[in-house]
Amino acid sequence: MENDLRNLALLLRYDGTNYHGWQSQKNGTTVQEAVSLAILRLTGEKPLPELHGVGRTDAGVHALNYVANFHTSSGIPADRFPYALRPYLPGDIAVMAASDVAPDFHARYSCLEKTYCYKLYAGRIPDPFLKNRAYFTPFYPDLGRMKEAAAFLPGTRDFRAFRASNYTAKGSVRTVTRLDVEETEPGHFTVTVSADGFLYNMVRIIAGTLFYAGIGKLEPLDVKRILENGNRPDAGITLPPHGLYLLSARYPAGSFSGGDEAFDPKV
Repeated sequence: MENDLRNLALLLRYDGTNYHGWQSQKNGTTVQEAVSLAILRLTGEKPLPELHGVGRTDAGVHALNYVANFHTSSGIPADRFPYALRPYLPGDIAVMAASDVAPDFHARYSCLEKTYCYKLYAGRIPDPFLKNRAYFTPFYPDLGRMKEAAAFLPGTRDFRAFRASNYTAKGSVRTVTRLDVEETEPGHFTVTVSADGFLYNMVRIIAGTLFYAGIGKLEPLDVKRILENGNRPDAGITLPPHGLYLLSARYPAGSFSGGDEAFDPKV
């Protein structure tokens, strides 16, 4: 029976404000649960599909291009799945694309690289339209200092100082291939990070550390020392989740039947 199943990948976009993250859990609604239920209601296949996600986003974190996959016997063409699922999904979750993939494709384990960004804005008064979209600060950071601090982080390094203090998983070496800091408009800052993997809260701590460098609580050169000593308290704050976005996930070329462009957007 398993040989008759298709492996289908979905490209999701969601506002994480009303969810307790991606991963299904007993206490609170999650994105995984909402999408799985929509698939069940569309296909009628029981039990809930085993929906594999590219990673666990925390409560309040958003995703612009989140990849998930599941196995199904449904005959609905892949390019029709986004439209067929729409009536069963809440308004803050959308399926942007779908593709048939190889039987051994796994959204998490097949992923080569992920890109996140963190958004913050500085001003005198918080913007109510950005309440759940970006971190507000009344302190205007210096972009040059943030960029100077960020220059120490790309490469293969031990990021143990940039992980949550209660993170117990073994191994803290990751390869950061991109780290950009931009002021997209006056007072609006974006920290973009690409890596082969991320530690728990890693991007939020990196963004908090660069923010501290920008407002003078840390010197840019301190980031080099923090990397070397691996001491979490020496780094900056863990910024709140609502400013964090999963931008994209990169997979081996040719993974998706309809072409890779939709699933690996240029960001």
